[in-house]
Amino acid sequence: MKRYWTFSCCMLVILTLSACGSSGNATPTATPVPEPDVAETAPDVQQPTPTTSPPEEVSLENVPRFDLVSDAFLEGFPIPADYTCTGRDDSPPLTWDAPPTGTLSLVLIMDDPDAPGGTWTHWVLYNIPAGQYQLPQGILPSKQLDDGSLHGKNSWDDIGYRGPCPPSGTHRYFFKLYALDIKLDLPHSAKRSEVEAAMAGHIIGYAELMGTFQK
Repeated sequence: MKRYWTFSCCMLVILTLSACGSSGNATPTATPVPEPDVAETAPDVQQPTPTTSPPEEVSLENVPRFDLVSDAFLEGFPIPADYTCTGRDDSPPLTWDAPPTGTLSLVLIMDDPDAPGGTWTHWVLYNIPAGQYQLPQGILPSKQLDDGSLHGKNSWDDIGYRGPCPPSGTHRYFFKLYALDIKLDLPHSAKRSEVEAAMAGHIIGYAELMGTFQK
């Protein structure tokens, strides 16, 4: 009788332990969670939206050419120091042939396409009278000249001529003279982009002079 009682107690303990081991309260095995994909969780980067459309590039296709020269330097040759930031920084004397018939005004733009950050504008002068064939040395940075010509802004955000002043190397400087069949309806101190936008479709003649400079 005692053996039977002992055996029954042992079986009862074994069954109880088995029941506890299979209960729903057992701790489940943890499942690894992958790291988040940075490309998917990072916020979108918004690109800036331009506030105005850039003007169309000035077209010179089939535009008649006329000559532009200077007593200070020859085409493709160095510009003397007097007309640069290392000298007096005077604007050079310029002379041109009679523009095409129908010209009502002229626009002069001088720039440096070799500047490190892109084309750098040195001089913008517009509404030059059609009957004028030259500009003397040392044009003052007045908003309006005696002949009615108007100065626009250069890349320094100033008006008037600013001479060659490259940071390094030899740069090319282009003096571009446009003959227009209109007079531009712009106030003084206009930006180059505004001048080019206004004269688009009205260019009937073009002249160019290039000089170089190295400090």
